[in-house]
Amino acid sequence: MNVLSCFDGMSCGQIALERAGIRVDNYFASEIDKYAVQTTQKNYPNTIQLGDIRNWKFWNLPKIDLLIAGSPCQGFSFAGDQLNFEDPRSKLFFEYVEILRFLRNKNPDIKFLLENVKMKKEYQDVISEHLGVEPILINSELVSAQSRRRLYWTNIPNIIQPKDKKLLLKDVLETEVDKKYFYSEKAISYLDRAKINKRFAMYSDNEKSVCLTANFTKALPYNVYVDREKSYCITATYMNRACICYNKGQGQIVFHNNSIRRLTPTECEKLQTVPINYTNGVSNSQRYKMLGNGWTVDVVAHIFSFLPKYA
Repeated sequence: MNVLSCFDGMSCGQIALERAGIRVDNYFASEIDKYAVQTTQKNYPNTIQLGDIRNWKFWNLPKIDLLIAGSPCQGFSFAGDQLNFEDPRSKLFFEYVEILRFLRNKNPDIKFLLENVKMKKEYQDVISEHLGVEPILINSELVSAQSRRRLYWTNIPNIIQPKDKKLLLKDVLETEVDKKYFYSEKAISYLDRAKINKRFAMYSDNEKSVCLTANFTKALPYNVYVDREKSYCITATYMNRACICYNKGQGQIVFHNNSIRRLTPTECEKLQTVPINYTNGVSNSQRYKMLGNGWTVDVVAHIFSFLPKYA
């Protein structure tokens, strides 16, 4: 089996194929981020790196059985500017389309998978028209402790939703965390404590770990989001997120520098169902970036489990 992964990142596709029990003979990867490539080669040294996708016409590829990609999403995301196909990063989707057409001439039975964010219907429809299939919406919360809604365009047949594993954020939190991940008293002083406690008062569990999302700036008191069960979607700038340990029995959050901290890279690996320490070897900022840009592995492994020929 030959696989081509465009925008391969840190090669979540290889983890997913392995987890789905699918043997791969050759895995070709197109990626330009040097830290992502470094992480891939550390974990999968036999990966054949091809470089920039825009040079695909110079690649000498064999018959490809599976083409996968998570094309850049910045131009589509509701959290971004929603420039759609005018964003040069999102225009790279059309490179994927051209590659698929070229490879299909060699192998009419090629299977493909394209992942992207939840977006406006008009953008979604353009992608669907080019790929000839409608996307499947799967929320990573079914297989992890993270709420992450993603669209998957694929011609792999008969895919159903994954079973809900009922994982919560508290299930991935580490019990011992280095003090460098905790916020200072000065950063915490920006919090509107009364407002946050009011929002937490609705929860009845004895103890919950919840996600707080915002920069620690003057905007923070107005941008606190509470989720009593799941982490919010991690992003490439996940260092701006924090975890509050809240004890309902006391009736309020204890605001001090032992209660509010960043999630660690290991915790983010767990949220993306990536093997623990997979991203070791680069800086934490690069680990957060790769994990935020990556796939929830167990969702993609679930999709690959429906491959009819190789499973």
